[in-house]
Amino acid sequence: MTDQATRELPAADGTRHEPPVPVPVFGAGALRETGRLFALGAAVIRQTFKRPFQVRELIQQFWFIASVTILPTMLVSIPFGAVIALQVGSLTRQLGAESFTGAASVLAVVQQASPLITALLVAGAGGSAICADLGARTIREEIEAMEVMGVSPIQRLVVPRVLAAMGVATLLNGLVSVVGVAGGYFFNVIMQGGTPGAYLASFSALAHLPDLWISEIKAVIFGFLAGVVAAYRGLNPRGGPKGVGDAVNQSVVIAFLLLFFVNLVLTAIYLQVVPPKGM
Repeated sequence: MTDQATRELPAADGTRHEPPVPVPVFGAGALRETGRLFALGAAVIRQTFKRPFQVRELIQQFWFIASVTILPTMLVSIPFGAVIALQVGSLTRQLGAESFTGAASVLAVVQQASPLITALLVAGAGGSAICADLGARTIREEIEAMEVMGVSPIQRLVVPRVLAAMGVATLLNGLVSVVGVAGGYFFNVIMQGGTPGAYLASFSALAHLPDLWISEIKAVIFGFLAGVVAAYRGLNPRGGPKGVGDAVNQSVVIAFLLLFFVNLVLTAIYLQVVPPKGM
C-alpha cells in the first residue's frame, strides 16, 4: 500500500486526517551547508595523518598553485605597500609624529595586508582551479568510482590540495611582507622625503617577533580555509557543467567572506593576548 493510499484512509470516526506539513525553518539550508563544510574540514585533518600519503600529488598541486599566484601576489603587494606608506606618512605628518611612520606602515603590511593579500590570491587563483578540477571529476562520476573501489577521495584528492594551499600561503606571506615593506620604504623615503634611519628605528622600536608569528599563523589558517571551501564546492556541484562554473564563483565568494571574518577574530584575539611593544 502506498503512502498516498495510506493518507487517504479515513479514521475510525469517519474523518480524514492529513499528516502535518513540515514547516521550512529559515536558515536551515545555510546551517546544513555550514555543518557539511566543517565536517569536510575535520575529515581533511583526520585523513592528513593516514597512510598512504600522496606526496607526488602534493608536490604537483604545490607547484601549480605557486605558479599561478607568485607573480600576481608580487604585483599586488607593491601598490598595497605604497598606499599604506603614503597614507600613513600623510597622517603622521599631520599629527607631528613622523618618526613613527615606519613602524605604523610596516606593522600594517606585516600583520594585516600580507596575509590577506596572500589568502585572497590563493583563494581566487588556486582555489578556483581546485574547485573546477574537483567539480569536473564529480560530474564525470570519478569521485563515485573512487568510492566504489574503496579509495577515499578526501585522502587522495582533497588533502594534498589543502596542504598545498597552506604551504603556498605560508611562503607567499613572507614574500608579500618583504615586497610590501620594501615598497613602503621606497615610497616613504623617496616620494615623501622621509629619513631612512627614522623609518628603520621606529620599526625596531615598536615591532616585535609575535607580529611576524601572527602573520604566518593567519596565512596557514587562511590557506586551510581557502582549500577546504574550494574542495567542498567542487565536490558538491549542482546542475552539470554549468553547476561547476557556479560552484567556482560561489567558492571564491564564500572564501573571501570567511577569510575577512576569521581575520577579524584572529586580530581581536592577538591584540588582547599580546601587549603592544613599548606600552
